Amino acid sequence: MKFTAQEEYGLRCLVAIARKEGITIPEIARFEGLTEAHVAKLLMILRKGGFLVSARGQTGGTSLSRPATQISVREVVDVLGGRLYDEGFCERHSGRGEVCTHSGSCSLQGLWTDVQSAVDHVLDRVSLAELARGEDERLSLTAVPAGVRGRLG
Repeated sequence: MKFTAQEEYGLRCLVAIARKEGITIPEIARFEGLTEAHVAKLLMILRKGGFLVSARGQTGGTSLSRPATQISVREVVDVLGGRLYDEGFCERHSGRGEVCTHSGSCSLQGLWTDVQSAVDHVLDRVSLAELARGEDERLSLTAVPAGVRGRLG
């Protein structure tokens, strides 16, 4: 499983904004080592996702639409790239047929559902404010719900 560059860089841009309200696209681009066009694209996605507000002019810039403590990493990742596993996964990956040959008796579907649940649980527990503060709190597997933890190991 992989997180995309869009999720990584979009989250980094959002952390930069949480650290400095009113930051500009050129400042973010310089700070993150990205092009201004790439930052602008990411901010457009984040603005459409409801995380940002922008102001033009000399005192303008980009700010969060709500406090960083109220924005979970899960929300951001969902907007930037979506979920690792969702209900439509099997329909999109049915092989050469229109319906998966394992439809109704898939041993993998439960595993992917549990993995997604564990990822969601961890990402829900981390706020943008925590990332902006630079806290390095490691979440252990014990933070995963017991039902999921039992199936993971």
